[in-house]
Amino acid sequence: MNSAIDALTALGHPTRLGAFRLLVEAGADGRVAGDIAEALDVPNATLSFHLKELVRAGLAGSEVAGRNMRYRANFAAMDALVAYLTENCCAGSRGRGCAPAAGKGRRGR
Repeated sequence: MNSAIDALTALGHPTRLGAFRLLVEAGADGRVAGDIAEALDVPNATLSFHLKELVRAGLAGSEVAGRNMRYRANFAAMDALVAYLTENCCAGSRGRGCAPAAGKGRRGR
């Protein structure tokens, strides 16, 4: 449960949610920090703080890429969070319309 709380707390900030979306969209290649900062129009120092929070929450990983840091979404952690929410938040619905509808379009955009 603590990992779900950490993940939801991290995603609860608009800059971190935006960065995580970009990382998910980038897939396995990830993105370098400067590209993320430019896409979100935030200063590098501000973005660095937010990316560290995503990494701390287990939603992203990082590695040195030359003179830059490359970040990637942790898809296993994302899947685990969705599974946790589905299992624990839908327990009283007895399966009636609670599970995510895969392939029905993107929500929350």
